[in-house]
This record gives sequence, structure tokens and C-alpha cells, in this order.
Amino acid sequence: MIHNLSLKASESNRRRLNYNFHQSDADTMHRMLNAMEPDTYIQPHKHELPDKAEAFFCLRGRIAVIEYDDNGTVVDHVLLDPLNGNFGCEIPPRRWHSIICLDPGSVAYEVKDGPYNVLEDKQFAAWAPVEGEPQALDFNQKILSEIGILNK
Repeated sequence: MIHNLSLKASESNRRRLNYNFHQSDADTMHRMLNAMEPDTYIQPHKHELPDKAEAFFCLRGRIAVIEYDDNGTVVDHVLLDPLNGNFGCEIPPRRWHSIICLDPGSVAYEVKDGPYNVLEDKQFAAWAPVEGEPQALDFNQKILSEIGILNK
């Protein structure tokens, strides 16, 4: 299942793909697999109003989870790498964060408070490129450089 999801993610325009285990957007807890490739971009965002926590567990590959302050300065990060025993982390509500995929075929298991409403789920950071903008992947590389992680 993970292998097939990764293949589909590598062929998708966004270079990532979810597989949802929850039954509907109205569920109070969302559980999903996130397959992603290093050339995907997840714009920094936070979950507030309503507040939502989320947790990531890296099943395969390596994923950097980055936390920022209100001005876009990196305040914390963790490298999720199951081969090194760093499996997961939790992001509290109202915390700016992004995920940067480091290895091809990376897959995370995500658990997040629901329900999901596209209009209020995320607040995107104005200090970061919007998904699809040409400078988006450059932003990822800048952040990885700042925290001393070299992308393979």
C-alpha cells in the first residue's frame, strides 16, 4: 500500500498524495498517509480558529518538520528518520510549521484534529511563497540550509 501510494505521489503534479483512513471531512479525528517527494512544497501554515493539533510519524524516508515564529524565523525543527529512531512529533495549535521531504518515497502517518473545512483549516504564512510559485522550492532549500540539513 505504501509503495503504491508513493508511486502515485511521484507521478502527481503536486508531488505528494494522501490516503485517508477517516471516513469523512466531518470526522473529529483525521488519520492519513502522506506520501511525498523532495520536490514538493508545503507552504508554512498554522491551524487556529478553530485550534487543531497534529502529529506526524515518519514511516519511510526522511522528513524535516520546521516551526517558525510570526515573522518566519525558524524557532525549532526535528528530522524525522525512522532508521535513526526519530519517528514522530506533534505540532500544537497556533504554531507556524511546514514539512520538507528529504528522501524520495517518504511517507508519513498524520493524525490531526477534525473536522476539515477548507475555508478555515489553515492560515497560510504571508512571509512564504504560495504553493506553485517558482520560488517555493528555493524557500525549502533556504530553510534546510539555515537548519544545517543537506538534502540528498
